[in-house]
Amino acid sequence: MNKEFFAKSKRAAMVALAVLGISTSGSALAEAEWISVTLDNDTFVGDDNGYTNGIYVSWFDGPEGEQKAEIGLLARAMKWSLPDSGSSGIGFDIKTIGQTMITPSDIEFPTLPPPDDLPYGGLLFYSDTFVQIQPTFADMISVTVGVVGEYSFAEESQEFVHGILDADEPCCWDQQLDNEIVFQVRRGRVWKTWVSDSGNADFLLGADLALGTISSEVGAGFMVRYGRDMKLSYATSVLINQRIANAVATQKGWYLFAGARAGYVGNHIFLDGSKAYDDRFGEMVYDEESLMLTTGLAYSWENFSLTFALNDLNANDDSDAEAAEEYTKYGTLTLAWKLD
Repeated sequence: MNKEFFAKSKRAAMVALAVLGISTSGSALAEAEWISVTLDNDTFVGDDNGYTNGIYVSWFDGPEGEQKAEIGLLARAMKWSLPDSGSSGIGFDIKTIGQTMITPSDIEFPTLPPPDDLPYGGLLFYSDTFVQIQPTFADMISVTVGVVGEYSFAEESQEFVHGILDADEPCCWDQQLDNEIVFQVRRGRVWKTWVSDSGNADFLLGADLALGTISSEVGAGFMVRYGRDMKLSYATSVLINQRIANAVATQKGWYLFAGARAGYVGNHIFLDGSKAYDDRFGEMVYDEESLMLTTGLAYSWENFSLTFALNDLNANDDSDAEAAEEYTKYGTLTLAWKLD
């Protein structure tokens, strides 16, 4: 009886998540100033395993005249952590619906993945993010809710794409991570610590903290940029660690960027798995300490912005877990456009 009730409760929670995402994003779209689509894929770095694919659609709502953008429903839970900006500064509310999937090293392997390999896993989520921007620093708060397991529809997504591309068919999605409601709260800040006299180069410092069942981590890093018309775009660099967007260029500007971030991972749903999954297959070993490297190009024209970046989330990994290394390397492409 208890198991049946729990199963029904999980399904009800998943339906509620879907309704929340659809209804909230619908109103966000009506008020949005920008829309972006971000694609993460390991084929950008020559692989088709580990962090296989991620696709994220975001709606950006900015201030209108003297009226500031309102913080979204979920992100209000973190509003207490923002400094009082008074009448200064501007803010952007960002709502995102996304799907992330991972697979073992060999998706044609006829049996279950070995204990030291990544599982089959997917995450379908809704994220509510608010960025508050000052001339020399920007704050970010974010709350994410989602589901892993078959209700993430990662299996259907991969089979659909591989069917179009006539690629290898994965064998064992029936052994993916169990259905589980997951969440994360995140707080971050980026500082513009130096700007060249010409305004064509700057140096950014950033720090962020995340807690939740999706992952818990803390990190700090820097980014160097060189380009044109970069004054307002520096704040978007605070979004990189969320895997929902690239740093983008605005105002018909462009810039090259490179950065690094040192961090510590306390837990991660894809690397640790669920309790039931660990009981079946064992726990994968990985380095909790991480060094993220990123480099790319952002370019904007008219009402559009395009960014491409190559990322390695754990460049210092010296463990023998090849699967963890495959999870951390991927390329990401973001197309954003401004609505009239």
